[in-house]
Amino acid sequence: MARASSKSNPDISGRDLAILAAAVLFGAGLYLLTSAAIYRVGFPLDDSWIHLTYARNLALYGQWAFQLGRPSAGSTAPLWTFLLALGFRLGLAPYFWTYLLGGLALLSLAVLAEKTARRLIQTYNPRLPWIGLFFASEWHFLWASMSGMETLLQALLLTTVLTALMTGSRRYLTLGLLTGLSVWVRPDGLTLLAPVVLAIILAEKSIAQKGRALVLYFIGFGSLFVPYLLFNLWLSGTPMPNTFYAKQAEYAAWQAKPLLERLGVLLVQLLTGAGLILFPGVIAAVVLSVRRRAWSTLAAMLWCAGYLLLYILRLPAYQHGRYLMPAMPIFFLFGLLAYLEFQKSFFFGRFHWMAKTAWQFSLILVVLAFVGLGARAYGEDVGLIESEMVATAKWVAQNIPQDAVIAAHDIGALGYFDNHTLVDLAGLISPEVVPFIRDETRLAGFLNQRGVDYLIAFPAFYPELTRTARPIFVSGGKFAPAIGEKNMTVYDWPAR
Repeated sequence: MARASSKSNPDISGRDLAILAAAVLFGAGLYLLTSAAIYRVGFPLDDSWIHLTYARNLALYGQWAFQLGRPSAGSTAPLWTFLLALGFRLGLAPYFWTYLLGGLALLSLAVLAEKTARRLIQTYNPRLPWIGLFFASEWHFLWASMSGMETLLQALLLTTVLTALMTGSRRYLTLGLLTGLSVWVRPDGLTLLAPVVLAIILAEKSIAQKGRALVLYFIGFGSLFVPYLLFNLWLSGTPMPNTFYAKQAEYAAWQAKPLLERLGVLLVQLLTGAGLILFPGVIAAVVLSVRRRAWSTLAAMLWCAGYLLLYILRLPAYQHGRYLMPAMPIFFLFGLLAYLEFQKSFFFGRFHWMAKTAWQFSLILVVLAFVGLGARAYGEDVGLIESEMVATAKWVAQNIPQDAVIAAHDIGALGYFDNHTLVDLAGLISPEVVPFIRDETRLAGFLNQRGVDYLIAFPAFYPELTRTARPIFVSGGKFAPAIGEKNMTVYDWPAR
């Protein structure tokens, strides 16, 4: 890839910023309007309500707890929780403030991508900031921005560090601080250690320069990472959030699947949409970086490959690949930068303009098509959560005795809309279930031991637990049957 030049001008004008902001506003509005038309406004994940529950309890009661009086480390993203808590203090949560944060993260990501392209490709000086427009319109990013999750904030932090390396930044103290900050969003921010250290070793000339750079970087990183460890130790007695351990145990069956099958799922999620058009550019970017010995860019590329491989080995690429989304910006950026270099070349001779035009129009058509398809998928995802988790939580709040103990796997909406004592079968606030999280025989004994009165679950997820239990409420939503699932059900427990 091209190296950053001191003559390059990465600044964007007020007009360009207004264009990008308008694109984000249009896309976000389209997704929310589509959701309202399909069912109603909400969030496409039950996990969104987990973050909002922690944030509300922090803002209104000063407690870091999912259920008041029971401090827990069930939030994977403490920084996101802090930001959401501001919305409750301002009276703008749960909806407006959460969507605003997501929109700002998307706008910042689009601006960052546009400025990076201008810094790296000197000939890129467009009338419209089309690299930024791509990011503002890409359907994965729009979905993430309106999801109520920390996904896009993490993507922004990761991309900021990696693009800083690519543009030759030597602000190692700042890079360390950003790396430490990213861990407060998700533990996978730790993966940034590898590309930054590798870039320092390869880019700095003398041993003294390498040593000084590493010291500065780790001072910045440690100043935020050590408090993060202490925060989790104080809450749960473990250095990482409960979710870090619970997810590993819950998805053991996925980890046992053949590697090629998991890689196939990764490619489908990554290339659905514009990724398929950009993939040849990503390959070209790798080849160019190797030829030019662009060490920092190669370090970023190795990070991207490693991050994607790490997640596909440990967690399933479901829900549109949301665990993979933080790596998508840098992946797409590689492809776009390669296209900018291809645009100024004459690779196909006199037919080069035809290839260039065909590629550009293909990208535009695919991006626009998937804006619409993504909006529909988002609306259906919201409909599923609202008609199953939220509807069930509201029914429970009105119909179950207040002194009852409830066991459930999906606790987000229950925590937000209801205040019964919960036993969490996913291990987020009940970490003691993690060692036997998918063993239904042991889970049944655990529920009896904890005095559980009701079980809430999708029947197919716990076939043995629900086989003889008596259902007392079925959500009746239309979205779960449409994807081949039975409705969420409230069961009388113990089974009898």
